Amino acid sequence: MNHHFTKKSVSESMLDVALLMANVSQLKAVLEQGPDFKYYLTVILLIAMSLFFQVLVGALFVHMGESELNDVASQRKLDIINNEATVLVFLTAIINIFITAFGVQKTGLYPKQ
Repeated sequence: MNHHFTKKSVSESMLDVALLMANVSQLKAVLEQGPDFKYYLTVILLIAMSLFFQVLVGALFVHMGESELNDVASQRKLDIINNEATVLVFLTAIINIFITAFGVQKTGLYPKQ
């Protein structure tokens, strides 16, 4: 049972790192475009929210990982923390859909014709 959860946690961690890298890349692209970008502040705020939620979810996962799963007294608390982490992951996904919808792109990737 623990082997399955360990593999699941490693997979989730890799996806979290990939999303974190994507958000940092998007933030860099927005900052390179500068305030002339139509949705500059909106996208920066969305990326900041996404990064904040990702760090918070990571902290919750670390806390859950350090807790004793077999302790009956802590199982209710861990279940609540797991539900909170799930809601934050869902919100992060929704926020990243909006970030993508605003069309953040790096400038200077292709030569102008």
